[in-house]
Amino acid sequence: MTATSTSPDAGASRHAMAVTLPSDCEVAVTRTFDAPRRLVWAANTVPAHLQRWLLGPDGWTMPVCEVDLRVGGAWRYEWAKPGETGFGFGGEYLEVVPEERLVYTESPAAGMPPAVVTMRLDEVDGRTVLTQTMRFADRASRDAAIRTGMNDGVAASYDRLDGVLAAIA
Repeated sequence: MTATSTSPDAGASRHAMAVTLPSDCEVAVTRTFDAPRRLVWAANTVPAHLQRWLLGPDGWTMPVCEVDLRVGGAWRYEWAKPGETGFGFGGEYLEVVPEERLVYTESPAAGMPPAVVTMRLDEVDGRTVLTQTMRFADRASRDAAIRTGMNDGVAASYDRLDGVLAAIA
């Protein structure tokens, strides 16, 4: 499966997000940003930046954003929206190669088995291609994650990230 997705109000976005299923247990998301990878790395690892863009659909906030960015370090994000049930994810960093690669586990609070996420950043002519591959325990877990509306939330967040990158440049 290959799909191109953007958030519902992505008219301002100039970059489509590609979502693929490389295997029965994986989802890969690729998006290009008009920023050098040092800024894309910072936006993905500094809590103050993450809390500005990693929010999914409009109306959500991230009141908890804890990052211990080292191999064996833990991370925790929690989201909230008035009138909605909040949720959170956490995990452990398995590999940290600054400005190039980040590998971590991701465990949803709902009790699904943890996924292993690999984020790779490739810079070409001052633009950064971010590829994030999520490897789930099995196909059922992968498909359950997709059914949550994950693609729309990621697309909305990445569109928001464009603005954060421009602001921190």
